[in-house]
Amino acid sequence: MIHLTAQQLDRAVGAIVASAAGDALGSQYELGPAHPDTFTPEFGVGCFGHDLGEWTDDTSMAMPILQVLAAGRTLESSDAQDEIVTRWRDWARTAKDVGTQTRSVLAHLQTPSAAAARARSEELHHATARSAGNGSLMRTGPVALGYLDRSPAELAAAAGEIARLTHWEDDNADATALWSLAIRHAVLAGRLDIRGGLELIPAGRRERWSGLIDEALTPAAHPRDFRQGNGWVVRAFQAALSAIAGATSLRDALERAVRGGGDTDTVAAIAGSLAGALHGATALPLSFTRVLHGWPGLRADDLTRLAVLAARRGEPDREGWPLAERATVYPQSDFLFRHPHDDGVWIGSLAALDRLPAEVDAVVSLCRMGTGQVPGDIESVPVWLIDQEGRNDNLDVVLREAADAVATLRAEGKVVFLHCAEGRSRTSAVAALYGVRHHEIPLGQAWDDVRSTLPGFAPQPFLREAVERVVGDAGQRPRVDP
Repeated sequence: MIHLTAQQLDRAVGAIVASAAGDALGSQYELGPAHPDTFTPEFGVGCFGHDLGEWTDDTSMAMPILQVLAAGRTLESSDAQDEIVTRWRDWARTAKDVGTQTRSVLAHLQTPSAAAARARSEELHHATARSAGNGSLMRTGPVALGYLDRSPAELAAAAGEIARLTHWEDDNADATALWSLAIRHAVLAGRLDIRGGLELIPAGRRERWSGLIDEALTPAAHPRDFRQGNGWVVRAFQAALSAIAGATSLRDALERAVRGGGDTDTVAAIAGSLAGALHGATALPLSFTRVLHGWPGLRADDLTRLAVLAARRGEPDREGWPLAERATVYPQSDFLFRHPHDDGVWIGSLAALDRLPAEVDAVVSLCRMGTGQVPGDIESVPVWLIDQEGRNDNLDVVLREAADAVATLRAEGKVVFLHCAEGRSRTSAVAALYGVRHHEIPLGQAWDDVRSTLPGFAPQPFLREAVERVVGDAGQRPRVDP
C-alpha cells in the first residue's frame, strides 16, 4: 500500500471535497451571466431545485467512482465499471438534473453494464457527430486517487475508459486524462503541472491541446473568457484552468469559476477537483464544508473518509481510521471545562465526548474521531489539524477557521464543545485564539486564562507561533457568518 504524508492525504481529500463545494456553490448561478470580480458567490437554492449546500449531478456522478476506489477496487475491472453504470442509471431516474448526453446513454440501457453504456455512447456519437459535453470531465476528480502509486499511463487509460462510458468523443478522453494526471501530480507534489500529461495524449492531438492550455494560462485569462460554450468539455477545461491559475487561494479559485457564468456548477466542480488537490481540503472555509451534502445521503465528513480510503487503496491505518467507530481515547486526559471567556463553550479532550453536558449541541473536533463517537443528535464539525510541526500546509487558515467556527456556532445559539485528543495542545491553541478573535482578550491574557482552565495545557511551540501570526495579521479580522 502507498504511504502518503498528512499533507498528501489532505490534498487527496481536497480533490473531492473542494469539487463538491464548487459544484454546490455554482448551483444557483447555473446558466446565468458572468459576474465582475467584485461579486462574491454564495450558497443558495440551485436553479434545478438543489438545496443550499447540496451538490448537483457533477458530484453525484463522481460518487460511485469514489466508492469503488474506496473499497479498494480498480477501475479496470469490468465488475467495477458495471457497478458504476448501474448506480448512475439508478441515480438518474430521480435526479433533479442529468446532462443531456448522459441521460441519452443511461435512459436507453436495457442492461446496466459498462459494455452496453460504451456501445450506446459510441452509437450516439456517430449518430449526432458530436459527444463532447463536459459531463465526463466534471466527474473525473476521484479517478486519480486510485492511481497515486501507479503509472501515469495507467491513469490516463482509466480516465479515458470512464469518460467513454457516456461521452465518446476524443476530446473527452484527452481532457479527463490531462486533468486526472494534473490531480495526481498535485496530490503527490503539491504543484500545478497541467502540461505534464501532454506526452500521453496521442501525437496527432498533442499540439492542439498545448495551444488550448496556453490560452487558459495567459496571465489575464479569466473563466469569463471561456463562458460561451462552456458546456463543451474543451471550454470547461479552459475555464476551470484559468480559474485556478489566476487564483490566490482555493476559495478564490472556486469563486472565479462561478463568476465566469454559464455552466457554473460544472466549471467550479472541475476547478475544485484540481485546485483542491493543489491546496488541500484544509484550505476550504469550514462555512463551506458545514453545509455540503448530496446524493447518496453524504456530507463533507463522509467525502473525507471515502477520499482517504480511495487514496489508501481501501485500507484504513493501523488504528482503523477512518473506518473505526471509536478513535483511541486517553483516560488519563479526560478533561471537560467551561471556556474562560464564554460559558457557552466547553473545552477538553476526546474522552469527554462520553460525558458531554446535555446542553451541548455542537462539537468542533481538532483530532481524528470514530464514526460513531459524536452523538448523532449533535452537529459535528471536524477540523483537520495535525499536532506535529511541518505536517499542516494550511496551518494559519485552519486555526483561524476553527476559532471562527466556534464563534459562528455560538452566534447560531449553539452550545459548543471544542476538543482535541488529549485536551492539551490543539485545544489550548484554538481556545486561546477564540478568546482573542471573538472576545477581544489580549493574547497573553488568553494564554494565561486557558492555562488556568485546562490542567493539561501544553500547546506545541509551532502552534503558539501560528496563533501569534494569526493574531498579528491585521488583515485577518474576525469573521462570523450570519
